[in-house]
Amino acid sequence: MKILHFDCFAGISGDMALGAFVGLGVDPEELRRGLAGLGLGGWKLDFVRDERCGITGAHAIVDLSGSADHADRHGGDHHHHQHHQHTSWKDIRELLEESEISRGAKERALDIFGRIAEAEGQVHGVPVDAVAFHEVGAMDSIIDIVGAAICLEILKPEKITCGEIELGGGMVQCAHGILPVPAPATTILLRGLPVRTGGFNKEMTTPTGAAILASCVDEFITAPVSFRELKTGYGIGTRKMEKPNVLQLSWREVENKPEAQAGGEKPWMREELLLLEANIDDMTGEALGFLMERFFDAGALDLVFTPVTMKKSRPGVTVSVLCPREKAGTLGEIFFRHSTTIGFRETPVNRFSLKREVKTLEGDFGRAREKIAYTAGGKTKSKIEYEDRARLAREEDISLDEAEALIRGAGEED
Repeated sequence: MKILHFDCFAGISGDMALGAFVGLGVDPEELRRGLAGLGLGGWKLDFVRDERCGITGAHAIVDLSGSADHADRHGGDHHHHQHHQHTSWKDIRELLEESEISRGAKERALDIFGRIAEAEGQVHGVPVDAVAFHEVGAMDSIIDIVGAAICLEILKPEKITCGEIELGGGMVQCAHGILPVPAPATTILLRGLPVRTGGFNKEMTTPTGAAILASCVDEFITAPVSFRELKTGYGIGTRKMEKPNVLQLSWREVENKPEAQAGGEKPWMREELLLLEANIDDMTGEALGFLMERFFDAGALDLVFTPVTMKKSRPGVTVSVLCPREKAGTLGEIFFRHSTTIGFRETPVNRFSLKREVKTLEGDFGRAREKIAYTAGGKTKSKIEYEDRARLAREEDISLDEAEALIRGAGEED
């Protein structure tokens, strides 16, 4: 599996993330074309090669010097959200929703910005829609956040992982005065995630950087892990310090290998998956059947309905969905969109499965697929896929067992 990994040993900010994406191979021109879909003028995004403590990488520079006269050049206040003193989350959300950036990037950008607005709303005790971003800060954040969302669309990783996040230390100047690091919004955004402080005496992880990670990372890794490093990019931070102020982003190859055991490898694979479950007592059988279809269409690996007795002796059903970690967000959304549940449980599970392959058999019966599983000592067990047995059984008006014997017999003759 090809994994995108963030190594935030010196924290993360919006511009460091953009630099790292370009360092990993995103074409700056493709990124600028994507950002043009915002329909905003008054900004320029450049990337320069720079180094920190001997590590070279891409340094993203957002130039907003053109934004003050933006309204004059575009005939009045068509983009009204640009030249108020502040820009509210409601304005920015409308701007993003009406923009022409790609759907995936739009959804990701709305999610990242929404997380920041919620955190800032909690800190300042204001409704989320009224959370204000200072004008320059708003423009900067829009370029950083939408840019990161576009880069993720371009790279299309199967899974995103991240190590422990360095927050920094000391004090930080905010719009509301001087506060200790991490800033309150950063603390809220990274709640429950593995962080550390004190590696640097400055703010190293900004709310924008924190929100990008909270939105896109599928798994935070703190234990040792084995992988092959395929390619690495570095995003250069603004400050020069004694330690390298860079964000490392890499492509990794991680294989679900067979389990090792004394005397050789076990014949099975171990995969880390997630089990999503909800108890439901107010859906019809038809609606549950439709729900099952939606889950399988969206990439569920397995799904079962288990009858249960719920409170007040109501009969209900437990919906259990097995999925890869990177699909959890999509499948969670299906729970809320297509079922009546108002919550579901997520449990990490290990799945052990025999190595297997599918072979195609051909003969007078047409084509049939045979699934072969490898067990200990190189032995195999196999079965003919149900759909192929059933098709032949219907055509010849014979039993499923007879259809299997016919397929195997014809397959062996070849």
